[in-house]
Order: sequence, then structure tokens, then C-alpha cells
Amino acid sequence: MNGVDYSINWLELFHFRYHPDKNANDPKAADMFKEVTFSYNILSDPDKRHQFDTAGFEAVESDNQELELDLSSLGAVNTMFAALFSKLGVPIKTTVSATVLEEALNGVVIIRPLPLGQFVSRRVEKQCAHFYSVTITEEEARAGFVCRVQSSDKSKFKLLYFDQEENGGLSLALQEDSAKTGKVTSAGMFFLGFPVYRLDQTNSISATKDPDTSFFRKLEGFQPCELTELKAGTHVFAVYGDNFFKSANYTIEALCAAPFSEEKENLRNIEAQILSKRAEISKFETEYREVLAQFTEMTSRYANEMQEIDELLKQRNEIHASYTVAPLKRSSSKSRSKSSSNEAKEEGQTKEKRNTRERPKKKRWYNIHLRVDKRKAC
Repeated sequence: MNGVDYSINWLELFHFRYHPDKNANDPKAADMFKEVTFSYNILSDPDKRHQFDTAGFEAVESDNQELELDLSSLGAVNTMFAALFSKLGVPIKTTVSATVLEEALNGVVIIRPLPLGQFVSRRVEKQCAHFYSVTITEEEARAGFVCRVQSSDKSKFKLLYFDQEENGGLSLALQEDSAKTGKVTSAGMFFLGFPVYRLDQTNSISATKDPDTSFFRKLEGFQPCELTELKAGTHVFAVYGDNFFKSANYTIEALCAAPFSEEKENLRNIEAQILSKRAEISKFETEYREVLAQFTEMTSRYANEMQEIDELLKQRNEIHASYTVAPLKRSSSKSRSKSSSNEAKEEGQTKEKRNTRERPKKKRWYNIHLRVDKRKAC
């Protein structure tokens, strides 16, 4: 894949060749890290590695081009560099720790009750999860149910929903990554009886390289949630700490949507407008690309026409100048500068002589007339 030696540890390759301290003025360093991380993601996944070995890089890239890392398996040094490039805008998507999923599937996690209509504030360690159970009635299920989590510290976290298996274990069914909304980070799941959409804000690698592509693909991640409603009974949610190094502070609450009928209709209307806008943007992109291509073509033609006009006028002036039989005297820049310096010198000498003539004569002490009395002896 792009000539990268995969026998070398991917972070050693980054550290020695693409470290930002050594490539402060090289904008390609971040792009190279994306490719190295993407390659690592393939090599660490047996299925993706098999796809690459059998069908090549394009097969893996078309299947999924997003970077997904399990931070719990990276180690401290690798996590540090992943956090660094996340700050630089590299789209690194994290996954829930395999340890957390395995413990949930085996039914060995601690589940705390979360009363409906109340909130709980806690701190969860990085790459760990707090599990909560919420019980709703038939009436509450018909009215709609909402589970929201927010962090005033702008911590990164994931809101998870689990299906309950027959053996008592839990399997991950839904996942919402936190996103910045104003002064907080938040995530929510809305089961309101109609399709509620979620927006995946993780841009692909190609989109981050092109601002136009990033804009036109912005609403592509606006997709309906898999579940639109919950049945009466007990449901399990979890808050997963997704910070790179520190724990995450959060507040979780479970609400019945019955008191929020106005908000429910507003959400339905605004999402319908977003869907309409997405269709408009798709058509607008075609028009924009056509006009942009014409503009680029016209700009290039403008530069070429200007260059040709200047060249033609230059040739015309040379032809005009060729109509002569008189010898052309050309003075070098040195002679011109020398003559100008001589003129300045002569002018200075003339001023000095003039000032000398106009200056009044002063008596000197040796010109003073001394009277000596010859009658007296010295």
C-alpha cells in the first residue's frame, strides 16, 4: 500500500519520518499518517487483511475507508500519537473496547437502575463503561422515550444501547458518538415512533482533503436510526469513556416524551427540511461543478490571452523601432550613474565656493596692529 514497509511498526514509521516536530512546514505529514493508520487498521483486522491479500487495496478501501481504532489495545505511546493527529483534524474513529463488549456479552457487568425522569452525574474511566437499566410502561412506550447524555467538560464518550440475550448477556445494538453542541458534548437516542435521523460527522479521508467535497458530503451521514420505538419493559444503556487519556464526566437522563409533544413535532419538521435540503444540495453540486469547470477554463484562457496580447504589442513596438537609419546611442547604466555623480559633485563644489565668497572675513589674532613705544626700552 503506497510502498509502506509494514514490517516496521506503524508508529515508529510515523515517529521517525512524519513527526510534526520534524515536518512543521510539511502539510503532507498528516496525510501520510492517515495512510499509515489506515494500513495499520487493515493489518490488525484478520478479515480486512484477507481481503487485501486476495483482492488488493481497492477492495478494502471501497469496503470501508474510515479509520477505526480500539484505543485500549494501542498502548500509551500509540494512543498519544493518535490523540495528536485527532487534534490536527485527522478523522480517527474509535471503537468500543473488546474487553467491555466481551464482559457485557458474558453478563458480568454491573447494571445500575436509572429512574425515568431523573438524571445521574458520574465519571467514567477511559475505555470503560457504566451500565444503566431503564424500565418503561406500555403508555410510556407509546408516548416515546429519550435517553440523553451530556458533558460540560466536553469529554468524549459513546452512548450505547444493548439487546438482552437469552443467556442473560448483552449484545451491542446501537451506538452514538458524542458531538460538540455549543459549550458541551452530547449524544442522544430518540425512540419517538417515527424515523429519527442521526448525523455521522466523521468525514472520509478524501473529503478532508477537499473543502468542496466536505461540504457536499456533509449531509451524507444523515441517516435514519435502526430503531424507532422501544417496547414496554427493561432496557439497558451504557456510557463509554472515549477520551484518549483522562476519564469522562457526564450526566445521563431517561425521559418520557409525553411532556415534549411540541418538541416532538418540531424535530419531525426540521428533519424533513434537512432531507429536502440534502436533495437540493445533490442537484446544486452538479450545477456547481459545471460552473466551476467553466470558471477554471475561463481563468486559464484569460491568463493565456493576456500573455498573447502582451507578446503581440512587444513585437509591434520592435517593428516600429526598426524603421530608422540613425545610429542608436545607448548609454550604459554605469555611465549614467557616473555622469549624475559628477554633476552632483560639481554642483557641490560650486555651492561651496559661493558660500566661501559670501562669508564675512574675520580678524585673526596675528593681524592685530600692535603699537610699540620706541622711546622706552624693553
